[in-house]
Amino acid sequence: MTKMIFLPVSAGNKNRVGRARYSESFEKRLNLSRRAGESRKTFRSDSWSCSRIFQNQTGRGIVDEVYVILSRAKPAVGSDLQQVDKYKKKGRKIPKLEDLLLQRDFTGAITLLEFKRHGGEQNEDSDLWIGYFAFHLGDYKRALEEYETVTKEANCNPDVWVNLACTYFFLGMYKQAEAAALKAPKSRLQTRLLFHLAHKFNDEKKLMSFHQNLQDITEDQLSLASIHYMRSHYQEAIDIYKRILLDNREYLALNVYVALCYYKLDYYDVSQEVLAVYLQQIPDSTIALNLKACNHFRLYNGKAAEAELKSLMENASSSFEFAKELIKHNLVVFRGGESALQILPPLVDVIPEARLNLVIYYLRQDDVQEAYNLIKDLEPTTPQEYILKGVVNAALGQELGSRDHLKIAQQFFQLVGGSASECDTIPGRQCMASCFFLLRQFDDVLIYLNSVKSYFYNDDTFNFNYAQAKAATGNTAEGEEVFLLIQSEKIKNDFIYVSWLARCYIMNKKPRLAWELYLKMETSGESFNLLQLIANDCYKMGQFYYSAKAFDVLERLDPNPEYWEGKRGACVGIFQMILAGREPKETLREVLHLLRSTGNSQVEYIIRIMKKWAKENRVPI
Repeated sequence: MTKMIFLPVSAGNKNRVGRARYSESFEKRLNLSRRAGESRKTFRSDSWSCSRIFQNQTGRGIVDEVYVILSRAKPAVGSDLQQVDKYKKKGRKIPKLEDLLLQRDFTGAITLLEFKRHGGEQNEDSDLWIGYFAFHLGDYKRALEEYETVTKEANCNPDVWVNLACTYFFLGMYKQAEAAALKAPKSRLQTRLLFHLAHKFNDEKKLMSFHQNLQDITEDQLSLASIHYMRSHYQEAIDIYKRILLDNREYLALNVYVALCYYKLDYYDVSQEVLAVYLQQIPDSTIALNLKACNHFRLYNGKAAEAELKSLMENASSSFEFAKELIKHNLVVFRGGESALQILPPLVDVIPEARLNLVIYYLRQDDVQEAYNLIKDLEPTTPQEYILKGVVNAALGQELGSRDHLKIAQQFFQLVGGSASECDTIPGRQCMASCFFLLRQFDDVLIYLNSVKSYFYNDDTFNFNYAQAKAATGNTAEGEEVFLLIQSEKIKNDFIYVSWLARCYIMNKKPRLAWELYLKMETSGESFNLLQLIANDCYKMGQFYYSAKAFDVLERLDPNPEYWEGKRGACVGIFQMILAGREPKETLREVLHLLRSTGNSQVEYIIRIMKKWAKENRVPI
């Protein structure tokens, strides 16, 4: 019997589940918003005018499509008319809308417009501006209300429809987004939106059609880079960003996008170098600091990552409610799953990776059924999601003995490991090893595990799987050696570990060590199975003494005639070895004791022969 432990995450692995979620700016994700003033040249990657959130086997080995937060239980910000009242009471000058716009103070801008609306000073564009500012603050529900109100007016500007469509998009209402976009006049923004909707609908024909309509302008190229990113074409995205940066050095946020791509490619040190360019200019960027923390998590450990988030947690403003959700999520990852059940469930429908990391948490707690319930309806779209679904199905299949689940897992692993993008990555090779493990083709398992062995020094999970494959191919000497490297008490108490180690001991002519493994076990079904293994394997290997001892215990527990036959054969085998001088003569006394414990009629005949020989050879019995 073999059992593979599937732990979705290995240190240094490409695209591990358990990966901390990070953020990407709005212009990178979609490039749908109109800029707040064409004169603005330096993009801040963490400002909501151009920002959006997106974003890793358990223990050691995965999550990574770029996602937006598609729904919120409550808006990121609310209005506060008291701010303007304070200005009046203190005699301070009320800021102009243009000034707030240039300062990207969208909360202040909404407050000012609502104050004017409350005081009867509303102008005809107030609703549009409030919708615009709410959108850029991430309060899509509020933006939706404003834009829907405007579209119901008789003299509605048709361009509003594309703004409404963008809002629908960020609420995850893709059908409504498409319908609204088609009501708008043709524009570059409409093309970009429909381009992204085609991606969401997995409509390759439309995607290629809108791709051809993109022009060589910054917004269109950034939108194209976003699609490349979401399709895991990170190098293509990097090429676009670098080309734009050559002509627009002042577009600092593009360095964050490049850093994100390098992060996805596992070049964490390179990601840090590129990110530093942006942080030198904007050291308080929520997105950049979060990405820096994620890099530290990959390069060092959770504590180093948490230290990077400390200042971010202390200084996060109410305008960045999304960042608080992001930080909570990442802290669970950085702390190895601490408080996962309190923090992750409410985020499952807000941060997609929260679902995946919660699945990993359940796997680590051996709650495979809960993990399966959480992921069974997820349609995988990235290698990491396929891997995690494979892990869950494999674990459930092994637990329930379900061939159907094991077959699904094997297919998922083969799909990832055989793909052009993953076949030469560490997870890709692990997937092929897992696929062949489930198919019980252990020679092939070793080919793939040997290719990544150097990355898993002293990794108990890897060693457990590797040792089983070694032993299953007959290399029990190396199998024993690797089994003994394992330090995890959880694995060492697993019956699969105990039974395989016992088999290795027997095959390596160390039956006494196998017997000692049995003596350490409490009486149970597993100890009974281990006795059977010791009895039969020792018999096959000519280690009759421990075979006889095992059959003797089995016979006492279950008066099955087969156990007597095995015991009889083993006792005769010991006698033959004594005659051949390969077993101490003193062993005969214990053999006779074992035989006398059986009430079978054949016992007396066998004992008579042994006693006669002992008497003739002066062997005390």
